[in-house]
Amino acid sequence: MRITQGTFSFLPDLTDVEIEAQIQYAIDQGWACAIEYTDDPHPRNTYWEMYGMPMFGLADAAGVMMEVHGCRDTFPNHYIKLNAFDSTRGVESVRLSFIINRPKEEPGFALSRQETDGRHIRYTMSSYAADRPAGKRY
Repeated sequence: MRITQGTFSFLPDLTDVEIEAQIQYAIDQGWACAIEYTDDPHPRNTYWEMYGMPMFGLADAAGVMMEVHGCRDTFPNHYIKLNAFDSTRGVESVRLSFIINRPKEEPGFALSRQETDGRHIRYTMSSYAADRPAGKRY
């Protein structure tokens, strides 16, 4: 099952050239870039681990791409995403976010059904990857 979180998730995976073009666009807008990774891709898991520090004031995408390659080398079997933050209004707002690395196998999610009061039915999703402890999921 292919995880569809972020801006380009419904498209085929972006190449490094396409990723670099998106990073350059973000830099040209004055946005700061940050790289995050996780082995628990649940849609409500919005707080991924940060790789390095956010990168402010860069002129070209080469510095961010160096961090992208470093994160991929360190966590090759994790989901990795790039976030671009806009601080022009005094608040760090995410303006662009997309996945730049995926594990070779994406196990998907289980959908659990629970009957509650009356005729109400409640559904819950859980990631198959989360069945194993953190660090051993992929």
